[in-house]
Amino acid sequence: MEWKESIPTRYAYGEELVVLGHELPNLVVLEADISKSTQTYRFAKVFPERFFQMGVAESNMMMVAAGLATTGKIPFASTYAVFGTMRACEQVRTFIAHTHLNVKIACSHGGVTPGNDGVTHQATEDLGIMRTIPRMTVIVPADYYATRKLVRAAAYHVGPVYLRFTRDPVPVIYSAEDEFVIGKGKLLRSGDDVSLIAIGDMVAIALEAHEQLAQQGIHAEVIDIHTLKPIDRALIVQTARKTRRVVTLEDHQIHGGLGSAVAEVLGEESPTPMRRIGLRDTFAESGEYRLLLQKYSMDSAAVIAAVKELMS
Repeated sequence: MEWKESIPTRYAYGEELVVLGHELPNLVVLEADISKSTQTYRFAKVFPERFFQMGVAESNMMMVAAGLATTGKIPFASTYAVFGTMRACEQVRTFIAHTHLNVKIACSHGGVTPGNDGVTHQATEDLGIMRTIPRMTVIVPADYYATRKLVRAAAYHVGPVYLRFTRDPVPVIYSAEDEFVIGKGKLLRSGDDVSLIAIGDMVAIALEAHEQLAQQGIHAEVIDIHTLKPIDRALIVQTARKTRRVVTLEDHQIHGGLGSAVAEVLGEESPTPMRRIGLRDTFAESGEYRLLLQKYSMDSAAVIAAVKELMS
């Protein structure tokens, strides 16, 4: 499948912050010494008085963000996903989520998209961690336009939000006209044989698999679950009852993330045979993003194999 354009979703985050900065005078940005990587330097250029460079001290950054939120500010705290969800987990849990403060934890380098940066910078457990924290909304946009719209939605949403972005470019699958609602998934392709339920950068992989399966006479339904929490239970149950087979796709460990969330929904409401695509209790090596997907059976070929196993 040929994609016309690929852009890192972190670029969309940086661009949308500037737009929101003009609209929301109480929006502030905190950064952990990597503003070029997270793209928050764009906001700093336009609103230097509302940009706070906190240094490599993520736990402290979350505490400062919490304090700013108590004064009516809308803080976006940015760093790499591994540090924002693990190094600063206690502060996020106890001082942001527990107190239901209006802090947006916006993290780049999700999944294996950091590629050559290796395991120290590949966040493959972050979604499971953040999903289990009470009161936390968890959002993973699939592409550039989804990121623009969902960052905007997060800014106007009251309460703690975790946003995950990619380091490497991912295909552009939406347009500027597409709309997104927190907690409501998107039906991208209709089909009767199997449901491919994906999140983040894996939505593009699901669409690639859809096209390849169609050439073999297998009609897959493709769902983008951009909000992992609160998850769109109704859409998941609807598609599972329609196709009777489900494959989940996530750039994350298969434990605790999208696959687990979908299994929980279906286990309670509509038991359905399913397979999970993702890292299988392992850490990824350093390497080019697409090669890592192939090595760890997270590419379209792996999806097709899972579909055929379900249909056999």
